[in-house]
Amino acid sequence: MIGILYFSSTGNSLYIAKKVYSHHGGKILYLPKYQGDGSEFERIILVTPIHSYGMPKCVYEFLPRLNKSVELVIIQNYGGMIGGADYLVYSYCKMLGLNLKGMFVLKMPENFTLTFSVPKFYIKSTLKSADKRIEKVVCAIKENKFGLPKKKKTRAKLYQKNMSNWHIIGKCFSTNKNCEKCGKCISICPAGNISFKDGEIVFGDKCVACLGCYHRCPNKAIVYKNKKKKSRYVNPNVKSDEIGKDF
Repeated sequence: MIGILYFSSTGNSLYIAKKVYSHHGGKILYLPKYQGDGSEFERIILVTPIHSYGMPKCVYEFLPRLNKSVELVIIQNYGGMIGGADYLVYSYCKMLGLNLKGMFVLKMPENFTLTFSVPKFYIKSTLKSADKRIEKVVCAIKENKFGLPKKKKTRAKLYQKNMSNWHIIGKCFSTNKNCEKCGKCISICPAGNISFKDGEIVFGDKCVACLGCYHRCPNKAIVYKNKKKKSRYVNPNVKSDEIGKDF
């Protein structure tokens, strides 16, 4: 059986995972909730965004516990720059002795938009052309046509520095008057960084900078550094409440 493990904060990776499932079957599992080592699967297809020229923290922590005999295929998606993230992850897998068969990189809409807004026409254009890119990858996996990244310059030091500072971002979030204290941000946070305290939403120091809470708050009540920024992004091809679920 194939295990499709994904991490998604705004739906891009989940959308790709669902496309993979439609061709390959198997199980779709949300990585932050998955406690296994992959040994129940013949092959794992890991769908992950690129974070800070590397990988999300949950991916970084999962790969060392992955059973080395399981075939691994990685699909990374990005909105801005790759920055050698594919080769960085490849090197990490190689160091761990994993059975990495192939890697693919897909362009999807940018969602790390705390300090800028992506034009709507650009988001629509990227989404419109995404299906062809995904279909090409899905077919390549089905035909076992794999490739691995060639040696290239990475931003490993910057990635490690950024990852060590992600927790700081959490302290820059707050809620405005639109907050109805529905608790959705608490339930979707993959790091358990958000809680209720004295009737208020509180952000702790375990943030992993996924921005799931920021983008998926139903009232856009979560703000960064008190900025009155209105634009948010959730992949329109998935339901917000589906993100973080197994299928």
